[in-house]
Amino acid sequence: MTCQTAKPKVKPYKMADGEGLYLEVTPNGTKFWRLKYRLHGKEKRISIGAYPAVSIADARKAKEAIKREIKVGIDPVLKRLQAAQTHALTQQLNFKSMVMEWYGKQMPLWKPKHADIVKHRFEKYVFPFLGGFALADIKPVMMLNCLQKIERTAPDLSRRMKAACSHVFKYAIATGRAESDPTYGLEAAMKKFKRGHYASISVDEFPEFLACLTDYERHVHRQTFLALKLLLLTFVRTCELVEARWEEINFDKAMWVIPAERMKMNLPHIVPLSHQSLAIFRELNTLNANREFIFPGYYNPRTHMCKNTMLVAIKRMGYSGKMTGHGFRSLALGIVKEKLNYSHEIADRQLAHVPKSSVDRAYDRALFLPQRTKMMQGYADYIDKVL
Repeated sequence: MTCQTAKPKVKPYKMADGEGLYLEVTPNGTKFWRLKYRLHGKEKRISIGAYPAVSIADARKAKEAIKREIKVGIDPVLKRLQAAQTHALTQQLNFKSMVMEWYGKQMPLWKPKHADIVKHRFEKYVFPFLGGFALADIKPVMMLNCLQKIERTAPDLSRRMKAACSHVFKYAIATGRAESDPTYGLEAAMKKFKRGHYASISVDEFPEFLACLTDYERHVHRQTFLALKLLLLTFVRTCELVEARWEEINFDKAMWVIPAERMKMNLPHIVPLSHQSLAIFRELNTLNANREFIFPGYYNPRTHMCKNTMLVAIKRMGYSGKMTGHGFRSLALGIVKEKLNYSHEIADRQLAHVPKSSVDRAYDRALFLPQRTKMMQGYADYIDKVL
């Protein structure tokens, strides 16, 4: 009743309730609950709310809660200020902005091509559905709905995007802009997906495939045929082949040195060139010596040939679903182990694989270059014998 009947005066005045809690009555008639407290030897004040919206009972409860925080050294004013700033920042920051901030932190660690792919996937598959929402407003069911749209046509990609979105939310949590990760546990509601190996013929099927490739020579563009032959002879990945530049080839030393930025593991890779491989590179040099790329594009020679060109050629040979560009690597591994009796360790180095353990990578730096040089020539000679 005292609070209700308190009248304004010319100057603000206080009505004490005890233990630092008081009601301040302003000249215009508004009434505010405030709490006076001491922390680290300094006297401070904090507002609890306006009367009668905040009753005397509510004000006393708030006082007790604040005093418990003060006992453990928490300054209620600073706590409230931090909460207000975090809330304001969270409301201004939508999911798209958070993704781009996280992307900016990760981009220097990625290859340019991978960075472009990540950005493109977010722009195509996630931003249209979730980009404009505040982080706190994105619930698991919303995230699941977005991922299931991707899942209908690309199950593997949906799982990749779930992982990418999870990384963004974990970054937001670590920087104080989110409290939870709405992607957590969503795999239980997604389709089961088992990633298969790249299609590849067996070692026993190789003679028939080689005969088919030889017969196909007269039906395909010369550059495409030579690319298929080099893919077979060098053990490299399709993208490593089509993006090759002339500066990487050392004809005198019979070496192809692929720079680290073009390799999957960000390490430079040496490919010893057999006599047969060198002969193909020399032929390509007569065709494309003035080009930057060894395999220039057919429609735009300033860029490199599309890697799908070889995949289309393999399909036209009748090996759709049976063989891929990456399958040449599996095939070569099988031949050098089964037919030429080389150890898996040496063959694995030629495939540019590295030990999975970081400790093993630090200590195992053997290149086996002499053995690999001999192996690559023996492998090329084996192919000639099969022909």
